[in-house]
Amino acid sequence: MFASSLLLLLLKACTYVGCNPTIGDVVVDRYSIPILCPREVKSGDYVRYHYNVTFQDGKTFDSSYERGAASVGQTGQGRLIAGIDKGILGMCVNEKRKVTVPPHLAYGSLGAGDVVPPDSTLVFDLMLLDMWNKADLVVTETVSSPRDCKRSVKRTDFVRYHFNGTLLDGTPFDSSYNKGQTHDSLVGEGWLIKGMDEGILGMCVGETRNIIIPPFLAYGEKGSGKEIPSQATLVFNVLLADLHNPKDDITVENQVVPEACARKSVAGDYMRYHYNGTFLNGVTFDTSYQRNNTYNTYIGMGYVISGMDKGLQGVCIGERRRVTLPPHMAYGEQGAGKDIPGSAVLVFDIHVIDFHNPKDSVEVHVTHKPEVCNLTSDVDDLIHYHYNCSLLDGTRWKTMQLTDMSDYDNLQDTVLGADKVIDGLDEGLRGMCVGERRTVIIPPHLGHGEKGATGVPGSAVLHFELELMDLQKGVPEGYLFVWVEDAPLELFQAMDINQNGEVPIEEFGEFIMLQVAEGKGRMKPGVDPEEIIADMFRNQDRNKDGVIVAEELKLKVEEDKERMHEEL
Repeated sequence: MFASSLLLLLLKACTYVGCNPTIGDVVVDRYSIPILCPREVKSGDYVRYHYNVTFQDGKTFDSSYERGAASVGQTGQGRLIAGIDKGILGMCVNEKRKVTVPPHLAYGSLGAGDVVPPDSTLVFDLMLLDMWNKADLVVTETVSSPRDCKRSVKRTDFVRYHFNGTLLDGTPFDSSYNKGQTHDSLVGEGWLIKGMDEGILGMCVGETRNIIIPPFLAYGEKGSGKEIPSQATLVFNVLLADLHNPKDDITVENQVVPEACARKSVAGDYMRYHYNGTFLNGVTFDTSYQRNNTYNTYIGMGYVISGMDKGLQGVCIGERRRVTLPPHMAYGEQGAGKDIPGSAVLVFDIHVIDFHNPKDSVEVHVTHKPEVCNLTSDVDDLIHYHYNCSLLDGTRWKTMQLTDMSDYDNLQDTVLGADKVIDGLDEGLRGMCVGERRTVIIPPHLGHGEKGATGVPGSAVLHFELELMDLQKGVPEGYLFVWVEDAPLELFQAMDINQNGEVPIEEFGEFIMLQVAEGKGRMKPGVDPEEIIADMFRNQDRNKDGVIVAEELKLKVEEDKERMHEEL
């Protein structure tokens, strides 16, 4: 029983009569001193140290190493034997020294039972592991800080940080890096030890800080597990990775808004945009540019995370902006896959390429109209035109064979309403005068749709610059020739130029061409007139004898009426 209480006898001051020091002093041999010594033990400090105790002949009779637990005590308060109280003063953490304590500063003439004989000189081999004082505060030292710090940690903020944790002697006890994930916590709400709650205040994202926490603001007498002993000062090297407050909303900054902004996006619009996604520390987690494809989505309808849904509303086509999303408006505590950890603030640098609404129609803006305009384009007309086509961000697609409006040798042509061009362009080309210029905005559902076309991305809004160069009025579908004026009352007699009762193809063709020349009739544009005449003649020469007689001649209108009557 006496032996088991020996440690307490060594650490506490003698209370026996005659043990108080009267002569002589301790001998200190500082045989291992660390290069850095920011602080030395002073009277009143608490210390944690390892020791081996021997007699002068080298015989060991006690050791903290063998017990696996360092000793803890306060200096200058009579709680250590007098020789140790004096011999430990001025020590640095990680210093090793031998302290030779004469009997009158140890156990004196009484000794300590059967273990320490009377008048024994004791040799202590000490290694200081830790020191602190009840007046100590949390000590912080900024190792590195970002150039730009728009916000620093305050109480009630939520932080994500990496750390390496060591004891004061440099012994590591924990590291977030080894775990491969940040430590995440609310600040000032009791989630952290008091010293960390205090030490992390004022930090900026990207800042690295050393934080030294005395035991009474850390884990105190209980310690924590096997790694953190009782009464241990803790040293943290902290890198702040992220910061937000649960009350945060999205923030929008670095806006570059184009001068011309006809309309701003609203909920229900379909948007195409490029983005770079980063964390607050600048590390990229995703980018649409690397995929060379925009991100396409409806906005304000829950198709994307709520913060992005909100941040994409009220933007202009061509606008650039930075949107910062707190985690509760992004991927929350769960994160997303391997790339986005839980409780991460996300920063999106966005470039809006275009947007439209499924209810949008073709937009037409006339930029030039000739003073004289007797005819305008309409369904069935054959037109010749120049065009330039681009996306709303100005990108032109050479694969669409764009022409310069000054290049009159490369005209485009189409018959309106014949499904020869995309619906929006067909609509935009109607109602034009020859020489008129206009810009036409075509939403994708009237353009190339979700699939796009060669060189045109899916769901792209198209911008056309058009100039109508020529216009030939057309004929209804199924017709090769139409009368502009009323047909002659005696059509066969008018057609039978030599009045012999028969009309061969030569006479038929001469009659039709005369009607066109006098503006009384119109042939289908874009088709060889000889082919039209031959086709019309075959339709009228019903017995295929090479001539048309009065009984065979019928207008197409009459044929259509007879056909409908037969069907009924």
